[in-house]
Amino acid sequence: MIPTIEWKEGVVRILDQSRLPDEVSFVDCKDYRMVAHCIRELIIRGAPAIGIAAAMGLALGAREIDTADYDKFIVRFSEIADTIASTRPTAVNLFWAIERIRGLVNKNKGKSVEDIRSLVCDEAKNILEEDISSNRQIGRNGAKLIEDGDTVLTHCNAGALATGGYGTALGVIRAAHEEGKKIKVFADETRPVLQGARLTAWELKEDGIDVTLITDNMAGYMMSRDLVDLCIVGADRIAANGDTANKIGTYTVAVLAREHGIPFYVAAPSSTVDGSISSGNEIVIEERNPEEVTHIMGKIRVAPIGVSVANPAFDVTPARYITAIITEKGVFKPEEIGKTLGS
Repeated sequence: MIPTIEWKEGVVRILDQSRLPDEVSFVDCKDYRMVAHCIRELIIRGAPAIGIAAAMGLALGAREIDTADYDKFIVRFSEIADTIASTRPTAVNLFWAIERIRGLVNKNKGKSVEDIRSLVCDEAKNILEEDISSNRQIGRNGAKLIEDGDTVLTHCNAGALATGGYGTALGVIRAAHEEGKKIKVFADETRPVLQGARLTAWELKEDGIDVTLITDNMAGYMMSRDLVDLCIVGADRIAANGDTANKIGTYTVAVLAREHGIPFYVAAPSSTVDGSISSGNEIVIEERNPEEVTHIMGKIRVAPIGVSVANPAFDVTPARYITAIITEKGVFKPEEIGKTLGS
């Protein structure tokens, strides 16, 4: 699998997901501003991947600060962190990674600024490696829930492209496939940016996993025909009570799954659990550019000029619709997640 993001000789190299599947190209970010741009414009997306990008952006930013004085360094470093934090409001991994790096900088106040720069760079690399390892464990934990011959429905993209590598929801599917289980996947196209069509279908096809692309409004039909055995999606933020924010349309899939008696699973690293919020009502939902809806991939207009547009990027699935949450630390009932992982 092509790396989603990597630290390469002092440059943050990001796979440009806005160009997939037609073109495999990379953006070489030489400063934190470019990393922030890539996060904001969906060149890199997916909660874990955004967290990694934020950490690497801070590493680039730390290198730019031209001072040996810690007090001056921390003022500028905090400004850089705030810039990166402002890029996208919903994915908690972004803020988790920033706070982890901030904590490291504060803890090492007594060291030289040059040493702190090195520590920040090393920590960003550690976050990447930890994410890949975490995803593989999520895959192993979740694969137990998939039977040989099952058909899985997934929404948006929670694969290697949304993480440091391997994936969360797709990591579970990959792990089941690697175990030799003959499985099939329905991938929702995921309007308006088509992450399911462009990214999930591409990833699974590259891996030789049987995938069928469907439009978002076909999910209920497939369930009503007994063609879906379980649903697995990723997450951008999980509240202490198990309410889960994920790509817009996820809530619809969960309600349909409940109506048809189909298990609905969320796969995410423990860093996606936000124990500071009691329910999904407190999750800030990002509202994106109307042109994502009025145009297909920013190119073909499909709506009349001047029409009003709503474009929330995420919705919240209440915990009561979630069968279980799959993490690297185990599989939990939604009501258990905050008590167990929400510190």
